[in-house]
Amino acid sequence: MEQDLAGLSLDDGEEEAFSIPVDVGEQNAMYSFCLVGCFLTASVVNFLAIRNTMANIWHPLEGVQILDLGEKRFLFKFFNEIDISRVIIGAPWTFNNHLLVFHRIGENEDPMDIPLVYSDWWIQIHDLPPGFF
Repeated sequence: MEQDLAGLSLDDGEEEAFSIPVDVGEQNAMYSFCLVGCFLTASVVNFLAIRNTMANIWHPLEGVQILDLGEKRFLFKFFNEIDISRVIIGAPWTFNNHLLVFHRIGENEDPMDIPLVYSDWWIQIHDLPPGFF
């Protein structure tokens, strides 16, 4: 069997089995009400505790999905502008006395490439639509 596998090779002339089209508009819509964040701590944080605690504190009208992206990053997905704006306005947020630094994901931004080194919540408050308050 090892000899059969050793004889396998990919040639440049072969076509891909299938291709997956990437729709940029669909990707942008996926992150339209999302925050990416991390907690400023060197210790490990308990994901289940974060998920339950933050969802209970924020208590969004339509819920929130919290995903562990790895590398101590979390994705907070809301389902309407009111819920995400309430979280942004209510900042700064902490968990076990560790500051949550977050960034609202914009068009064509990769959540893993966004530098999370400062809290820009004051800037984001001023980006809200007029008359929101």
